[in-house]
Amino acid sequence: MPLIQLVVVLIVVGVLLWLVNNYIPMDRKIKSILNIVVVIAVVLWLLSVFGLFSSLSNIHVGR
Repeated sequence: MPLIQLVVVLIVVGVLLWLVNNYIPMDRKIKSILNIVVVIAVVLWLLSVFGLFSSLSNIHVGR
């Protein structure tokens, strides 16, 4: 994935999250949960884009 496309996706996700936070009336707790879910999803997506998430799937805990 080209770097420009990566930056554009991050900007679009940020703007969409900002629009939801500012223009959709929600309880503060729901907004914080939504923000956390989006941040975790973006971090996992970035890890998979850079190839770090696939190497983490080889680690097994327990049997």
